[in-house]
Amino acid sequence: MAYLYGATYSRADLLARVGDISQIARVKPYRLTEGLEDGVFALDVTNGSGLDFTLLPSRGLDISTARYNGRAIAWRSATTDAHPAYFDHEGEGGRGWLRGFYGGLLVTCGLTYAGAGGEDQGQLYGLHGRVSNLPATNVQWDGAWDGDEYWLTVSGKVRQATVFGENIQLTRTVRVPLGRPVFYLQDVVENLAPEPTEHMMLYHINLGFPLVHAGSRLLAPSRAATPRDADARDGQEQWGQFGPPEPNYREKVYLHDLAPNPRDANRVTTAIVNPELTSGADGGKGLGVYCAYDPAQLPRFIEWKMTGQGTYVVGMEPANCSVMGRAKEREAGRLQVLAPGERREYALEIGILENGAEIAALETVCRDAAASVSLAAANETRRGASAS
Repeated sequence: MAYLYGATYSRADLLARVGDISQIARVKPYRLTEGLEDGVFALDVTNGSGLDFTLLPSRGLDISTARYNGRAIAWRSATTDAHPAYFDHEGEGGRGWLRGFYGGLLVTCGLTYAGAGGEDQGQLYGLHGRVSNLPATNVQWDGAWDGDEYWLTVSGKVRQATVFGENIQLTRTVRVPLGRPVFYLQDVVENLAPEPTEHMMLYHINLGFPLVHAGSRLLAPSRAATPRDADARDGQEQWGQFGPPEPNYREKVYLHDLAPNPRDANRVTTAIVNPELTSGADGGKGLGVYCAYDPAQLPRFIEWKMTGQGTYVVGMEPANCSVMGRAKEREAGRLQVLAPGERREYALEIGILENGAEIAALETVCRDAAASVSLAAANETRRGASAS
């Protein structure tokens, strides 16, 4: 059954009330036509839940603008949804990637390197990889009924390849249910080359005003939040709390150690929440954006806290790697490598916490996870003392 506008409908009930399902749910294709965006292929997705977002097949099938009940949830930079033809990988000391970093709800970093740029085995690498600046092929979109549930689906493939180098492919599928403020992203990364290929993957989820506001916070079952550098050590005890925009703010990056979920070991959930923001026309308070995933697929979680003037954003970044760069991953023995023909799968669930009760429920999950780990550690200590 589809839950829509406060009521539940069967397929027959709903189709009796609309001329076409696109009245309430559709994927709308178009091309942008001005400035650096000229020629960018875009897909607007709406599903009748209040959650609307824009996929960019021209930019790795990532997600730019996103709103819930008219409220912006994703941070947007001044670069606009620039066409990938303007991608300057090597410029500005390897930081040319920032010239096309539009922010958006989801930017994928990878596929063979992510995080800081630098030199690895004699090759120079820029920031965060190439995949978000590569256009997708075999792009398809459709909607279909599954019993009394209706699903929108978008899919496509992104190939990163070079002569004398990698040949690696991302196949992405995004599924959106009618009437629920959530979507499910499924990625398959495959090494198509006859040689092994380094593989780094990071999902850059960027939340902004009004979700990010004085009093907003990050919910995560974090056992520890290790600062990346001296800037992050300054005020690290407030890693999960956010204030108003600050002049001359320097970004703070925290590498989190997340506790396993005692209720489901295959699922960890983090969120950015604003307990005071009204979530809809009913005037209720509390709004959040959550991300859930399997920590076996994405064992790292990075927080990007950048609450400066103009660049007022908090990033949640589940990953299979750190953000210190490929050479550092290799030195630490953590660099993942795909054998010829090997595939890796990643799944993300991104959705809305619609009210204070849902925020409180996730807080309880995070608190229970951390408490469970603390109790297990205490029991282990007691067992060790008894044995001695």
